[in-house]
Amino acid sequence: MKKGATITILILITVLFFGSLYYLYAKNQESPVVFETDKVEVKTIIKNTIATGNIVPDEEVLIKPNISGIIEAVYIKAGESIKAGDLIAKIKVVANVSNLSNSQNQVQTTKIALDNQEKVYQRQKTLFDKGVISANDFDAAQLAYKQAKQAYASSKQGFDIVKTGTTSGLGNYANTLIRSTVNGMVLDVPVKVGNQVIESNNFNEGTTIASVADVGRMIFVGKIDESEVGKIKEKLPIEITIGAIENKKFDSVLEYIAPKGKTENGAIQFEIKASLSNSDNTFIRAGLSANASIILEKADKVLAVKESLLQFDKKTQKPYVEIETASQKFVRKDLVLGVSDGIYVEIKSGLKASDKIKVWNQGLKKEEPKS
Repeated sequence: MKKGATITILILITVLFFGSLYYLYAKNQESPVVFETDKVEVKTIIKNTIATGNIVPDEEVLIKPNISGIIEAVYIKAGESIKAGDLIAKIKVVANVSNLSNSQNQVQTTKIALDNQEKVYQRQKTLFDKGVISANDFDAAQLAYKQAKQAYASSKQGFDIVKTGTTSGLGNYANTLIRSTVNGMVLDVPVKVGNQVIESNNFNEGTTIASVADVGRMIFVGKIDESEVGKIKEKLPIEITIGAIENKKFDSVLEYIAPKGKTENGAIQFEIKASLSNSDNTFIRAGLSANASIILEKADKVLAVKESLLQFDKKTQKPYVEIETASQKFVRKDLVLGVSDGIYVEIKSGLKASDKIKVWNQGLKKEEPKS
């Protein structure tokens, strides 16, 4: 019994001994870990935030009529360039029956008054010629007659305006002819011949006959999230890209940040505006979608490394890298960082352009699958 136990123990010891020898042998056969290195680069680093929006005219003027009626003719179309005073459309007035009746009654009333004053004037003139009445009495009769003539003419003009929208003697002031008030390009003509239009007054905006704008003065109008609005300020430079115009960026400056945000789809959005610099006069259509890259910080042609190469001290949390001094020998170098774009970071001090940096987080190489 004792002899069997002794043999078992000896076998176990032998197995452990040869197992240890095999482990040490296999360990010595493993290839040592070889760390790759990366280089310091010279780059321009831009820290920015993105806002989406549209390109719109700086000033868009809506041409509205000052009289209600029906469009009789349209003389322009979208895309045309026009000048202030150019004819846009003509309106045919549809008379209001009540106003027309009142005006007609006014004409008849003033005609009766005129006929009466004419008779009085003729009687007074006869008496004045005979020397029966004084010059003052005759002058009063003459004045009353002239006022009656003027009232009659005025009522006739009022009747014509109610009936047709214009009258003789108004010339260019006739409000049935709609003219442009500014120079620019016609962006839209939302009415057609036969459409009814409403006059613009204190109680009604009126019907838009045409919208005109100077397309040489375009601006970017966009929205930025509340999480980003605290990072921006007026006068920051902006690069604007327009989806419909490829391979081109427009420089701009942030001019306006809304003091109050609006809730859109559950998030608070703030409106921003920036004028567009179009030095080569590229034709930009109003309403095109665009993205604005607001430049928060910029470092031109500085030493930079990938952020993935950085390590951080466990106690101080200060950044450092390990640089190669000899083959697979590295030393630690503490760094002072600058601007970061999330991929590259500026190195203010701690590295030279010739340094090779240890890729510490390269990981283990995956074994190739067996065939």
